[in-house]
Amino acid sequence: MPLPPSGKTPWPPVQFAEPFADMDVWRAWYSGDTSHLAQVYGGPGAYVQNHAAQQFFDLNKPSQFRGGIIGGLARMFWGEPVTPGQSASKLHVPIASDIAELSANLLWSDIPTVTVDADSAEDAAGLVATQDQIKRYLDDYGHSTLREGAEMAAALSGVYVRVVWDVALRPRPWMDVLSPDAVVPEWRWGMLAAATVWRELDPVHGSGEVWRLLERHEPGTIEYGLFRGDGDTLGMLMALADHPETQELVGRVNEAGIVETGIDRMLISYMPNVGPNRVWDHLPGAKPFGRSDFAGVESLMGSLDEAWTSWMRDLRLGKARIMLPQSMLETDGPGQGGVFDLDREVFVQLNMLDDASGSAITATQFAIRVEEHERTVGALRHQILSSAGYSAQSFGDEGNVAVTATEVAAREKQSLTTRGLKILYQRPALLDVLTTMLYVDVTHCGAKGVDPTVELTASWPQAVQPDPEATARTLSLLESAGAISTWMKVKTVHPEWDDDQVAEEVARIRDDKASAQPIPAGDPFGGRPGQEDDEEPDEGAPEGEEEPEGEEDDGGQPKAA
Repeated sequence: MPLPPSGKTPWPPVQFAEPFADMDVWRAWYSGDTSHLAQVYGGPGAYVQNHAAQQFFDLNKPSQFRGGIIGGLARMFWGEPVTPGQSASKLHVPIASDIAELSANLLWSDIPTVTVDADSAEDAAGLVATQDQIKRYLDDYGHSTLREGAEMAAALSGVYVRVVWDVALRPRPWMDVLSPDAVVPEWRWGMLAAATVWRELDPVHGSGEVWRLLERHEPGTIEYGLFRGDGDTLGMLMALADHPETQELVGRVNEAGIVETGIDRMLISYMPNVGPNRVWDHLPGAKPFGRSDFAGVESLMGSLDEAWTSWMRDLRLGKARIMLPQSMLETDGPGQGGVFDLDREVFVQLNMLDDASGSAITATQFAIRVEEHERTVGALRHQILSSAGYSAQSFGDEGNVAVTATEVAAREKQSLTTRGLKILYQRPALLDVLTTMLYVDVTHCGAKGVDPTVELTASWPQAVQPDPEATARTLSLLESAGAISTWMKVKTVHPEWDDDQVAEEVARIRDDKASAQPIPAGDPFGGRPGQEDDEEPDEGAPEGEEEPEGEEDDGGQPKAA
């Protein structure tokens, strides 16, 4: 299918209005921008600093959301308007960004091991070259890019990974991460069949028009289109040379605005966070998006912010205040009002009525409900983490006391279960991206000896590493019982190694044992069994005859030889 038609085409497409609106809400929680939070929940968040604009903002208007009117959103904590005459004092607890960061760290703190299936390679040389090239793709740059993508996916339900190349910048292709609302997908049987990447460009000559660049990906081709419209519609199709940011594309595309990639596959893949999505299951075009870690806990995160704000309000109102009559104020002169110095300890004269007494000065200090707020905040925090699929231990809520690996795994069972579930969704996308990079590397970057047709497998390292001392004791007991081989001992200590690496280590261990074999006792000349003895035979035993083993004594018992 080509690019959307020129004219009053709604953009983004109406079928993605609800998913993109939800993603905007999750982005507000993820970024922690309080103005954005107030805006997505129907409040005048964008006009907090502009009091004149607030007067024109209808505070009683229900929130416009998902194409309909949902007044309940305006009754949430961040949708409530600011009381007139009072400064905005709402506080935000960045628990959403903490959850997304933890999710990415659980998945990508260590790079997974990607191996080439030996049966799928044409020859051993191609297998080795392909394996080495994949390791170059997953260098520090590739590792950090995938980790950033996993954090964004946890917040926004998934990310797109686009393979790009420019030999003037890097000798091999690399990955580019795109947010899910920056791409309009087309699914076929739940698989990505086409994708249109879009972004807004800077206005030309300061006009109020909106310029958009669309980049449509299909197997084998990339089609570009420049549109000039407004905030809601795509507008007219323009020439790529009409905007300064797209002029460099003129020399790359053909007359139809298409670039032939030379690869019979798309250069963009989708990496979902986790599924299924419980909110968009009625939208066929949104079901494959995946589910955000924040889905369903938005109200709890709002309650946490409300409880934290109330706690800080108690601290603010709990400050000691002194109330005193007007007669005790020192005048600054006619029309200037009066003052009272709270830091003065000795007063020489007070201007007050004769019947006034010291009891006229009243000290006021409200109670600070620390314990009640702490329990409320703790309960909300625990429920948010549990609903998002993580253990409190992962956030340090149970302390940092040194424990064994088994105890850590037991305390973080929920987090580790969520990690394993996310790996099921991210492994196929990772292998698809790496395969695309192999094709691009061979076709456009001149990679030598690389076989892009091979099959790949990926395995993630253990999230909780076992205690080396406990592992050593276990292996020692198994060796004493004769229940484990040297090959299996090496594999247990290094589970990330392949069979060839384990075999090489086993050979080295056997060589070390052979070279360190001790000299037999009683052999001062270093003789070994089987060596010839250069000394003369014992004279007590004639040649060809054996030495008697012993002589019998008078009691009929043989003497020791």
